Amino acid sequence: MLVALAVLALTLGAVIKAAGDYTANQAHLRDRTLATWVARNVLVGQQLENAWPRVGELKGSTEMGGREWRWLAIVSQTEEEELRRLDVEVRPFDDADAEPLAVLSGFLWQPGK
Repeated sequence: MLVALAVLALTLGAVIKAAGDYTANQAHLRDRTLATWVARNVLVGQQLENAWPRVGELKGSTEMGGREWRWLAIVSQTEEEELRRLDVEVRPFDDADAEPLAVLSGFLWQPGK
């Protein structure tokens, strides 16, 4: 009887740990998905703005999914003079030193060309 209780206790411990890991993983995937949507919105917003951003950094924040997000878009010149690259990084607003949860790259064509 005691052996059965020990086996049951070990099994329940493993089940509880697996359930906790699953929950933490789901929260991380939710955050990555929301961060990717923020990055896409920033990139599409720049494309729709029909402006020619300067080479350098663009910063901002936005709310999505009930959370605040901080984004950084690094604008760089490509070999094509009329084409610029945007690399968008998104982090939780309250953790500016965290690794980005999403990184998305895109290109902007110079308006009027």
